[in-house]
Amino acid sequence: MSHLEEIELPPDPERVIVGLRDTGYEFNTAVADIVDNSIAANATKVQLWLTADMRGNIRLMIADNGDGMNREGLINAMQYGSKARPSAASLGKYGLGLKTASTAFCKRLSVISRPDGKTPPLMATWDLYHVAKVNKWSLLLNEECDAEAVEQLDEVAPGHAGTVVLWEQVDRLIKDYQDPAGRPAQKALQARIDELRHHLSMVYQRFLDAGDSRAKHVSIELCGKPVPAWDPFQSKLSELVAQDTIETELPDGRLAPFIIRAFILPRREEFPDDKAASAAMLSNDRQGIYIYRENRLIHDADWLGLYQKEPHLTGLRVEFSFDHRLDDAFHLDIKKSQILLNEELADWLKTEFLPAPRREANKRSREGQQKQISKKGEGAHDTSNNNIRNREAAAGGPEVHVADPNTGEAVITNKHGKTRLKLTIASAKRPGEVFVQPVDGITNGLLFQPALIEGHKAVQINTTHPYYHKVYLPNLNRSVTMQGLDSLMWALAVAEYSSVQDSTASMFTDMRFVISRILEKLVETLPEPDVEQNVA
Repeated sequence: MSHLEEIELPPDPERVIVGLRDTGYEFNTAVADIVDNSIAANATKVQLWLTADMRGNIRLMIADNGDGMNREGLINAMQYGSKARPSAASLGKYGLGLKTASTAFCKRLSVISRPDGKTPPLMATWDLYHVAKVNKWSLLLNEECDAEAVEQLDEVAPGHAGTVVLWEQVDRLIKDYQDPAGRPAQKALQARIDELRHHLSMVYQRFLDAGDSRAKHVSIELCGKPVPAWDPFQSKLSELVAQDTIETELPDGRLAPFIIRAFILPRREEFPDDKAASAAMLSNDRQGIYIYRENRLIHDADWLGLYQKEPHLTGLRVEFSFDHRLDDAFHLDIKKSQILLNEELADWLKTEFLPAPRREANKRSREGQQKQISKKGEGAHDTSNNNIRNREAAAGGPEVHVADPNTGEAVITNKHGKTRLKLTIASAKRPGEVFVQPVDGITNGLLFQPALIEGHKAVQINTTHPYYHKVYLPNLNRSVTMQGLDSLMWALAVAEYSSVQDSTASMFTDMRFVISRILEKLVETLPEPDVEQNVA
């Protein structure tokens, strides 16, 4: 008869607590996990200080005026896998964030807290060196708290409950420098501070914005300066092009909604001023879906594997908001930094919700680009026109005269005799633009076509053709390159005039179509030019 034996096997303290340093936390995500705890504790003020002393030793303090903790609560908070909070809607979820997020970057984590303004604060510390030395899950409790932390607590929560999280022996924030207190180390730390400031402004935007009723207002300061709210959707300037609220049935039969909204931001030149455009952080990296759980951003600027990022969708940003009831449905991870979409939801997003906003964003982007390209192209061909004017006689060519301006018919006299054809007869759009003329479109999408402009043999070039976009556009400010490209196009047009006959006219038209198609295919793999830079 078999006998079932039950054996308790506690994990090795040193190996586990050191191993949990490598859970994959990024610094900004780790700090946000701690700020989550402050907000979950009903804090209305959070102050962060990231500093280094004269020896380059880095300290991080996060102080709040939240509910604070007594001895029992503090011990529970420092336990790995602490007891669940009363509210399932809490921004804290697994009871691991404080410890794993902190020790991912420091070897000594202390929490100083008091439950009210009258009770002296108590400090609890996880010291990784001490745990390794005694080889026990040995939490250190001390009534003599870190003086600077207590000073910070009194500032943010005078006569009130509150908590300070303190990181010491920070060893994974910046790389090791020969001089830990030198200028390069200081610059590296400042860069981290700047990155953290933006991260906090984006993650807690709804809490930081006093005018946003979706979340309670919380003020956050970093190194003595307020953290402003950053709205990725620039709601006051962008256009809401699609929205939906979807009810999802939970396993127990209850319904829980998620909200999805698609915004298209203005193009840079459409913002009211440069400051507003800069604040929007327009870039290819910032397009995508922004995911919010309980009004806190948990994942940003990503298409969740549904699409690749494309330059023409830079202005499209999508809000996806849900609450704690859908945590399990979306497989929220331990860092609360991403969700996994089930197949049905992913299919709905890709086939039903997102196609229309993507088409509209793409359309607006291309129209805006074309306006910029056309505007810049107006003067980009001036040098070419001047050069061809000076060399027109030497280049030679047939005689071309307008026969009937009403029908567009012209008579071409070349070595084969006289040929009567319909031509594009145009006027100069700007002084001297009578040989090479950029236009916003040519029938059948051709790259170029011969024309007669104020009596001169000319070529019109289609600025909407991919060849113009990918070859001309990056070179608009390079005079010699532009002259070379334009001279080639003009020469092809004059060569057609010099060789055409009644019997071959259609063949030349076909040839232009084939050339345009081949060039379109050849430039497909060329990089997309930075329109903002190249047409500025």
